[in-house]
Amino acid sequence: MKKTLNIMIIITVIGLLSACTGGGDKTSQQKETDQGRDNLVLAIGGEPDDGFDPTTGWGRYGSPLFQSTLLKYDQDFNIEHDLAENYEVSEDGLTWTVGIRHDAKFSDGEPLTAEDVVFTYETTKKSGSVIDLSNLKNVEATDEYTIQFTLEEPQSTFIDLLVSTGIVPEHAYDENYNENPIGSGPFQLEQWDKGQQVIVTANPYYYGEKPYFKKLTFLFLSEDAAFAAAKAGEVDVASVLPSFAEEEIKGMDLVELESVDNRGIMFPFVPEGEKTDEGFPIGNDVTADKTIRKAINMAIDRQSLVDGVLQGFGTPAYSVADKLPWWNSETVIEDGRMKEAKNMLDDAGWRVNDNGVREKDGLTAEFTLLYPTGDQIRQSLSIAFADMMEPLGINVETKGKSWNELDRLMYSHPVMMGWGSHNPLEMYNLYSSETRGIGYYNVNYYANPVVDKYMNQALNATSQEEANRYWQKAQWDGETGFSAKGDAPWAWLVNLSHLYYINEDLEIGEQKIQPHGHGWPITDSIQQWHWKETDQKEG
Repeated sequence: MKKTLNIMIIITVIGLLSACTGGGDKTSQQKETDQGRDNLVLAIGGEPDDGFDPTTGWGRYGSPLFQSTLLKYDQDFNIEHDLAENYEVSEDGLTWTVGIRHDAKFSDGEPLTAEDVVFTYETTKKSGSVIDLSNLKNVEATDEYTIQFTLEEPQSTFIDLLVSTGIVPEHAYDENYNENPIGSGPFQLEQWDKGQQVIVTANPYYYGEKPYFKKLTFLFLSEDAAFAAAKAGEVDVASVLPSFAEEEIKGMDLVELESVDNRGIMFPFVPEGEKTDEGFPIGNDVTADKTIRKAINMAIDRQSLVDGVLQGFGTPAYSVADKLPWWNSETVIEDGRMKEAKNMLDDAGWRVNDNGVREKDGLTAEFTLLYPTGDQIRQSLSIAFADMMEPLGINVETKGKSWNELDRLMYSHPVMMGWGSHNPLEMYNLYSSETRGIGYYNVNYYANPVVDKYMNQALNATSQEEANRYWQKAQWDGETGFSAKGDAPWAWLVNLSHLYYINEDLEIGEQKIQPHGHGWPITDSIQQWHWKETDQKEG
């Protein structure tokens, strides 16, 4: 049955590609002549639900592709200029002044000026989207190529918005922009067949290094179909799940990219009793016990989860930001210490009853761990975690729930979550007492005044180096913090590797640590991709 299904998928994919290139039976030599060495076909993820508008979130996980940003990160997360030629921050951290290059043009040939930057940020703030510009008091053009941003309060993470927000043209922006994007990035939209593909071509007005590839075709395929297309030799890049990564595909290499695309368990931090404004229960008496949370973190064998559930394609996770510049490496704990975890619980009065489950003061050490229905990796992690907890004397039941159900249950039940951003503001959102119960952020109602103080100092810092020191202290300062060494409101488990089958002749260069979301982030440096030199291939 599976073999038949794969054959049907391959036939479908080949038919789609034939339709894209004109159809007909062709030899490999003819196909290469038709497509050219400056074309690429990629199957790296799903269709963006909201289209290609940076003012509503397009590009925040990786390059916006069609648009330029003021600043950008290099592979080591150092700040580099993109549209910006310079920037400076006032001593009080409230005023950010950015000077932009004079030669930038949009893909329709119109010049890009400071007014377009002002329009972009004003439109983004009004959009009410996932991009939070609530702290932006005012943005204005002080001359044709200089922009001044004024903040309500100092915010070191504002620089990440300058890195991730693509600039849109005021003259060509309307309600249909998300489907017809015009920008100053390396590529321009050529064709969008909804539900099937997007074709982009090189932007002739791009001011930066000209892309090697003049045409890119992005196919919107499921993981099964992407793998089948790679196996059929019909795509140059395909994102795949670990279940497909054991097979060899002729002419393609399996590339494993390190990520901070993490999975971890969010523990309700407070005891039961309160309710949200919507009437949903808050808190869990078992996970509100700090000793329970710390013992769990100590007993988990994270490497076993990587080897088993992820088939080796990942790394143990100890925070929401492993190996990023603001990560505190001291948060790494020695895990798999079942004996010490048992002793810790014994000392705290959690005794094993006749059923092999611990009790204390009439409270049984048991809870239901929830995960999103249909997410195979989160389900498998949940089941494996439950098995690990049994010898510890903690009874864990696992249940899949829809996101609508999780919206009601996540304040009072542990949930298998996933995060991972190139912005340290994510830590603030997950651990600040100011964000308790807001969206999917601090739904476990975690609070620690010392942590709050450090994170506010990080936000108020006027340099990235100073900010990172305070982010690191918030995780662990030697006495307290939100990591497993401190309050342990989460049990971070694994970071997923992002896996791709890539044409063996294609050079994609050094990649950043990937953020949450397998697929589009790989395009961050796509204008620098190229075919390997012939002599390198033959050598």
